[in-house]
Amino acid sequence: MKISRNKFVTVSYVLRLKGFEGEIVEETPEEKPLEFIFGTGRMLQMFEEKLEGLKTGDNFSFKLTSDEAYGDINPEAKVEIPKNIFEVDGKIDEKLIKVGNIVPMQDAQGNRLNGIVLDVNDENVTMDFNHPLAGDDLYFAGSVKEVREASESEMMAVVGGGCGSGCGCGSGSGEQVGCESGSCGSDGSGSGGCGC
Repeated sequence: MKISRNKFVTVSYVLRLKGFEGEIVEETPEEKPLEFIFGTGRMLQMFEEKLEGLKTGDNFSFKLTSDEAYGDINPEAKVEIPKNIFEVDGKIDEKLIKVGNIVPMQDAQGNRLNGIVLDVNDENVTMDFNHPLAGDDLYFAGSVKEVREASESEMMAVVGGGCGSGCGCGSGSGEQVGCESGSCGSDGSGSGGCGC
């Protein structure tokens, strides 16, 4: 069976930056592969296009340019936010707004997004809402472990809006830290992988 729309797909891969021998930023090992339903909008579009038509046992190796992945770094996605926004019951959790932390937030339209804390001063918190891999070309190498029909319950879980997987969210350990698809930082979905 070949990878195509609505097939349940299992892959393991290594994601690197700066070439196929570059720095490893994410790895889905054999014992904890990425599982997803193909063509449901949960994965990077070009990631899926590169896998389409492959079958169980096939190996793959491909590059996604930054334009095909998370785009260029947007300077306007770095913003200063008043520190008092982080108050809960009149107190600010200093551990939450520590430099380097990824904080789930919501914009004025109710969209969930994650920001990396860049700087904290007495009045403001500077945050970066770019994806951690924005501006980077991504290099994938791996293999297809399984391709099968998705069950009705698996399809319903997708339609029901469960948290999507993440892609190279930058932890280097496979732990997801910043998924666009719904405040999934350390995502709780149990399935890391390419497709924030």
